[in-house]
Amino acid sequence: MMVNRALCGEKSIWQRGYHDRAIRDEEDIRAVARYIVANPLRAGLVNDIGQYPLWDAKWL
Repeated sequence: MMVNRALCGEKSIWQRGYHDRAIRDEEDIRAVARYIVANPLRAGLVNDIGQYPLWDAKWL
């Protein structure tokens, strides 16, 4: 990984507890898109998902 080489392997670029998840099919994309779009609602940044300008992602 180029980042590790640039940092001489001394620093972590990911926060503790980070894990990734592979998106393998259309169902996974839809679920992940819904989760991401709902983040502002869960965080209390909007009261209604329609207030979030990117709520209409094609996978929803």
